[in-house]
Amino acid sequence: MTKIALITGASRGLGAAFAEALSDTHHIIAVSRTVGALEDLDDRIQAKGGSATLAPMDVTNTDAMATLCRGIHDRWGKLDLWVHAAIHAPPLAPADHVDAKDMAKSVATNVTATATLIPFVSPLLAAADGQAVFLEDDQAGKKFFGAYGATKAAQIALAKSWQAEGTTKVHILSPGPMPTATRARFFPGEDRDALVAPADAAQKALQEIG
Repeated sequence: MTKIALITGASRGLGAAFAEALSDTHHIIAVSRTVGALEDLDDRIQAKGGSATLAPMDVTNTDAMATLCRGIHDRWGKLDLWVHAAIHAPPLAPADHVDAKDMAKSVATNVTATATLIPFVSPLLAAADGQAVFLEDDQAGKKFFGAYGATKAAQIALAKSWQAEGTTKVHILSPGPMPTATRARFFPGEDRDALVAPADAAQKALQEIG
């Protein structure tokens, strides 16, 4: 039976790297708002003999996520793996200058969407004894990281609770610094050659989860 992997935030960075690595063994359901980047990902997956279903959707759209998960249920009846790489990275700012719109978008993407997706995805994973993967980035409490740090920490707190409850195999990984667009927004002057490539980080992560 074909293994199915859902990648939310699949168009770039580590999400795309996971999608490409998993396409050797899984059919990929790739979710992202960026249509062109999803199409490029699909080209790369097809070039290596894999297959993907593209879902150009916003994870903050509850109706779209419900429709997606219902479609997965109706077509495959299960998920073997969910990698949640979708994130909003607002501009760095002092805590007393955090923009209200940036904060609201950070909460919607990093926290509310995660809380919405977990109950949607959980029964699909249960049907296949599947696993979920979350990606930790510990910036909470660091200067200028108020919006991102707080909402990313809240996302991981949700994942840790789900993990502790023991109903689903949940992995919380810390892939370390990578030359992604998100990190470039935070550390624009950094030597990107010294960072770990997303493809290498994805391969290491997949070895960790087994």
